[in-house]
Amino acid sequence: MKITVLGCGRWGSFLAWYHGQNHAIQLWGRETSKGFKELVETGKNQYVTLPNSVSLTSNLQDALAFGEIIIISIGAQHLRELAARINEFPVERKTFVLCMKGLESETGKRLTQVFREEIRKPVNVAVWVGPGHVQDFTNHIPNCMVVDSDDPKTVEFIVGTLNSDLIRLYRGNDLIGTEVGAAAKNVIGIAAGMLDGKGLSSLKGALMARGAREIARLIRAMGGNELSAYGLCHLGDYEATLFSPHSHNRRYGENYIRGEVYGELAEGVATVQALVHLGEQFNVDLPICKTIYDILYLKADADDALKALFARSVKGEFDT
Repeated sequence: MKITVLGCGRWGSFLAWYHGQNHAIQLWGRETSKGFKELVETGKNQYVTLPNSVSLTSNLQDALAFGEIIIISIGAQHLRELAARINEFPVERKTFVLCMKGLESETGKRLTQVFREEIRKPVNVAVWVGPGHVQDFTNHIPNCMVVDSDDPKTVEFIVGTLNSDLIRLYRGNDLIGTEVGAAAKNVIGIAAGMLDGKGLSSLKGALMARGAREIARLIRAMGGNELSAYGLCHLGDYEATLFSPHSHNRRYGENYIRGEVYGELAEGVATVQALVHLGEQFNVDLPICKTIYDILYLKADADDALKALFARSVKGEFDT
């Protein structure tokens, strides 16, 4: 099987390495990007050394022509721009897999919605999300992830082709819940980092329980299955996002509280804007998301905002 990977950051380069164990891979990156230059010059980065089965290109047309399966792993807020470029090329009947987590910040749209709006051709689209860090996978520590699509045959094809002992793939059947849950866990990760920065790490258990409940309400209001919030896309990803030293979102939240700059991409920063928008649109109370939004964008005092979050009026744990 020939597979193209678009994006050569931490996750994209890992996916090229991972799939390169069994398939021919072409890895695309922008010629001007630091990560692409490093891979061209050395064949490796701080995470992986690319096998001989992986070739590199900065030519998007060549990359799209190469693979039957095209995996996209870029920052979520850049997807619309890239999808518009992809639409210029003959990609009919290709299978696109979005290995990324987020929502479009300005519109609140899910990534498959964004992709479909720009790709006006008959293609298959799926998402691949769930727990796992590159640093663990490259040390042969296994995990489980979920593949979801609006087309069950696409899910079967991807799972059947790309499942392995290192990453066990589960079949999803709730695209709304899978995408929203995967995006939202990054916001809960920022909240966890803020608790760490305040020396309140013992509250992360409560954050996990209430965070999953909050996102479950939103998923249900949007027409998805609220149980998805308790699956691999969201609650199942909490250990990797709320506790791991490798989590960009957790580290961003911790650094923010300490007044330190964190230079890596933390998708939850943009995603929280989308979630607050969706909460208003669907009339769903999202106290954790709103608190993080207030701290990051309205410059609310973190001590006061976090204290108010955990001092909310008493209610039944599973009240709607």
